[in-house]
Amino acid sequence: MKVQLRYFAAIREAIGQGTEEVQTQSHTVAELREELRLRGGAYAEALAQGRAVRTALDQVLCEPTAPLHEGCELAFFPPVTGG
Repeated sequence: MKVQLRYFAAIREAIGQGTEEVQTQSHTVAELREELRLRGGAYAEALAQGRAVRTALDQVLCEPTAPLHEGCELAFFPPVTGG
């Protein structure tokens, strides 16, 4: 399936792009994150296990177990704090 990816803030800076479209066999957000991490390099560092990364599926915050679907948009971004 095709999935549109969006990267924000430090993740975008590390990867060097804000968006990309991927063809994937992953079924969940966690599976796709792992697939991207296995690319190595900046992906491995920015999306490493244990690193705090938030995700939104079709512009709604989601859990790693959220199922992907054809044409969905998945965004990765660091946690945001305010004060």
